[in-house]
Amino acid sequence: MNLRQIEVFRAVMLAGSVTGAARLLRVSQPGISRMLSHVELQLGVRLFERGKGRLRPTPEARALYREVEQVYRGVQRIDACAGALKGGAHLSLRVLASPSTALEVVPRAVSQLALQFPQARIYMETALVRDMVSQLVNNEADIAVSTLAIEHALLVSQPIGRWSLTCVFPAGHALAARRSVTPRDIAGERLISFSSDTPQGRLISDWRRQHAALPLSQIEVRAGQVACSLAACGAGVAIVDDLTARAWPTDRLGFRPIAGSPTFEVFVVRNEGAPSSLLARAFVEKVTAGFRELARPAGGRGRRATVARP
Repeated sequence: MNLRQIEVFRAVMLAGSVTGAARLLRVSQPGISRMLSHVELQLGVRLFERGKGRLRPTPEARALYREVEQVYRGVQRIDACAGALKGGAHLSLRVLASPSTALEVVPRAVSQLALQFPQARIYMETALVRDMVSQLVNNEADIAVSTLAIEHALLVSQPIGRWSLTCVFPAGHALAARRSVTPRDIAGERLISFSSDTPQGRLISDWRRQHAALPLSQIEVRAGQVACSLAACGAGVAIVDDLTARAWPTDRLGFRPIAGSPTFEVFVVRNEGAPSSLLARAFVEKVTAGFRELARPAGGRGRRATVARP
């Protein structure tokens, strides 16, 4: 018996007549009669005794009905499961994020995702590039948002936005009067910089070699958040990514874009051999929209991150 035959047989058992079954399934009575006769012929047993417009089920029909009900309940569970998938039930998403994207853009996307898929489970953590590669390759994470390019034979990257270098300083600093700053403006300041063995440090070092006006740093750090904390406490000014800078409260820290500084792409990265789930695709849409939102003018806070254009 196929599913349609099972459906017709069950309707007849419930309704007790061809007319009732036809009304239940919203089909013609002749169609129900033909289907029922075909089932009896196919099974080689009589399922109903006909008389006075009613169908009386035989013991064989009752035995078959018990099995049919189990199948029907299974189909209902499958249907319920399929419907629940739209709300994120039985789905999970493991997200990795570079530290700077984990301050604002990715958390906002995760928050929106949780509201859209209330039954889904979402796991998020910050990770460096080497850890992103390892977890994605070993299917320990589903997707990563990286501020650095990742090249690996098993991974695929999609640019979704950009970040740039910016200068941060204590709230109320004289640099706040400018719309942007130049290396010459920073020359007279105490500089907080990244260690040369960090990705940020290498990027900034490559850039500052073109600008001899930049002073040598007195304080070195390994994280943008630490650089911002020091700047907010008056230890000097720092060159950090604008994603980190804009996540700080404006009453403690100010920032301005650096004129002529380079910009860098932000990527979503996943395992090429693992198809994306509905949850992962929705997350990419939301984090991309987040970068697009950051690209809009920020009313005096300086240039924001810009979104990549196809």
